[in-house]
Amino acid sequence: MTQWFYPRGTLRRGPWETVVDAELPGWKHTGMRIADSADAARFEIAPDGIERVIYVLKGAGAEVSFTLAGSDKAETLEISGRQTVFHGAVDYLYLPINTGIVIRPHGRVMVVEAVATVAKPVQLRKAADVPRLLRGGGRSTRQIHDFGGEEHLDADRMLAVEVLVPAGNWSGIPTHKHDTYIPEIESSLEEVYYFEVAPDRSYSPAGDTHPLAYFRGYSSDEREFDELLEIHCGDVVLVPYGFHGPAAAMPGYDLYFMNVMAGTDPERTWKTRDDPQHVWIRDTWDAEGPDPRLPYLA
Repeated sequence: MTQWFYPRGTLRRGPWETVVDAELPGWKHTGMRIADSADAARFEIAPDGIERVIYVLKGAGAEVSFTLAGSDKAETLEISGRQTVFHGAVDYLYLPINTGIVIRPHGRVMVVEAVATVAKPVQLRKAADVPRLLRGGGRSTRQIHDFGGEEHLDADRMLAVEVLVPAGNWSGIPTHKHDTYIPEIESSLEEVYYFEVAPDRSYSPAGDTHPLAYFRGYSSDEREFDELLEIHCGDVVLVPYGFHGPAAAMPGYDLYFMNVMAGTDPERTWKTRDDPQHVWIRDTWDAEGPDPRLPYLA
């Protein structure tokens, strides 16, 4: 059986705390990696056929030097940091395929990846310009930092967002899939989930805590996929196909996750189909209204 769940620490490769790429069984189009200054002062990525977005999960920021294809001169940019993933958006740097990269992190840095063929322009989006969206209603309300959406990032293949789920809420509802290309109806995209969990920002619990969340995924056809997972900080789940959701935040603990998606569809777009048994839930959102705890840092 192919492995789709990787607890924190099981994807370490050299100085990188976590690496997801095509070396993992059953994986082809997307990836991610985490650089932590506690592990090394310098992280290097050789030029290849992968487009990337770089940003800070936690810490003071990062220095990123990059050399574009056809150039022998490196450029260097500083990107901002944040206290944690629950403290708003940060700067996001998009770098195209065939770019050599050196990262000097001041904290924990995320690199999200997608196999691509077209070299798009370098893009630096400042934290204040990252779209902040609310989706769902009631206990299905969640906050989106849409740094890599089709309307907000000029990428070749990559689609990527950050999601914040307040304690007790459910994201990925209705349960949905994007595993069969049907023009204008459904995309075919594999997807990486990277998770962090922390005590509800409304409280200051004394003593030890054990932040956790839950994730569900199951098959939509003959392809095998069946996951019901307890999630902790730094865990990774791969969704190759099938229905997925919810990502559920346990009461008492806020949930963050990063999604990166990509595939080989003719157009770069994210279209999903709900599990027909759960699609009715959408009709409840207007009556329930948005969760008043969102947006974060209002």
